Amino acid sequence: MLCILIAVAAFEACLAARLGVWQAAPAALAVLASLVLAANHHWRAEPGALKIGPDGLTVWNRSGQLLAEGRIAGCSQWSGRLLILALAGASGRRRALLIAADALPAAAFRELAVLGRRAARV
Repeated sequence: MLCILIAVAAFEACLAARLGVWQAAPAALAVLASLVLAANHHWRAEPGALKIGPDGLTVWNRSGQLLAEGRIAGCSQWSGRLLILALAGASGRRRALLIAADALPAAAFRELAVLGRRAARV
């Protein structure tokens, strides 16, 4: 929230130098509203729980809604810090799932990386 407030203050300062403080205020409030709505949408869409099963991976958001489900169909990994898994759903549609190494315990991250590499070989 602090970053949003700093961004809005910077926007207000830049626009106020050209238009004046009161004329820039409505635009700054619009920027504030759009950034808060975007942050809220991003927070709700963030994965909150992962279940690694024998048949694949299930991902839920923080409010308990199912985000993605399917078998791991591929993987790409960058230096042990970021893992991109391709999940194939029941309909055959693939969905990419980005996982940062610090978002999971190290053992779970390694397990997902191994499952992803195995699936990529097949």
